[in-house]
Amino acid sequence: MPSFDIVSKVPWHEVANAVTQAEKEISTRFDFKGTGAEIEHNKETINLRASADDRVKAILEVLKEKLIKRKVSLKHLDVGKIEPTGKGGAKISVTIKEGIDSDHAKQLVKWIKDEKLKVQASINEDQVRVTGKKRDDLQAAIASIRAREFDLELSFVNFRE
Repeated sequence: MPSFDIVSKVPWHEVANAVTQAEKEISTRFDFKGTGAEIEHNKETINLRASADDRVKAILEVLKEKLIKRKVSLKHLDVGKIEPTGKGGAKISVTIKEGIDSDHAKQLVKWIKDEKLKVQASINEDQVRVTGKKRDDLQAAIASIRAREFDLELSFVNFRE
């Protein structure tokens, strides 16, 4: 029986490259001199710090610009609120989301069932598997999912006959 999986994967190497490029730009730009602007990248979080709120927002815009150039969807980002630091500065924590959480997976399965497509969807950990009798049915399902706007970056993998 033909099937495919719907996943939400982050290209981590592109995220790391975008952070490196953003760090280089911040270190060379005149408007960031003396503001203590810095980017700290851990596995799933990116911390942005500067001496003022507007500089932190500017760092965030530089980071977003670099991610877009690297073709990393901004739907993977969960941007926190600006928080004051102890030295009178500000910081923002950006979390990178990977995988389809249970709420979004349930929403996706429900939407597929409501569309009355000739396919079945099931949740497997952080992905959704769609099966059908014909390849054309699966391709129609992919086309209809792409046409609808979800707040996750979805990709289709493991298309099997």
